[in-house]
Amino acid sequence: MDLDLLVKQFQQKDEKAFESLYNMYSTSMHGVINTIVRDSEMANEVLQDVFVKVWHHADSYSAEKGRFFTWILNIARNAAIDKTRSKNFKNSRKNLKAEFFVDILETQESLNDKTDAIGIGKFVKKLAKTCIEVIELLYFKGYTQSEASEALDMPIGTIKTRNRNCIKELRSMVLK
Repeated sequence: MDLDLLVKQFQQKDEKAFESLYNMYSTSMHGVINTIVRDSEMANEVLQDVFVKVWHHADSYSAEKGRFFTWILNIARNAAIDKTRSKNFKNSRKNLKAEFFVDILETQESLNDKTDAIGIGKFVKKLAKTCIEVIELLYFKGYTQSEASEALDMPIGTIKTRNRNCIKELRSMVLK
């Protein structure tokens, strides 16, 4: 079937046209969304939201502005980015253990064997406990400096200073 005709039917709220377009584009859109959110189940939810949005805003598509695929792709990409910026998404990621993030720190006190495989374990072990806490939150759990400040009950200036000093100390140990 001609894509332009299919899109026109879709814009006129033809459910069969919608189903055809969904079948044509859903796999590609899911891939793009999943690349951004890195969670297949969440990508399915965002994909559903994207196609609902596309259905409700079908009249805003204009062939003069670009291809239909590109139009849907931009909606999917923006929806995925919006999802990663949402408070719920960020909070769901905070509760993950550090093992989900590069497998470097299991807990704040113990180091994973895999850090030795890349040669960093012996250096991180030498850092003070406060450095390990700050590095784990900022680099392995994805906290912002403000969020780390709240989690560790420290002023943000202290977090920034410790982060800078701990990374500087780690860098000097590694580059010796």
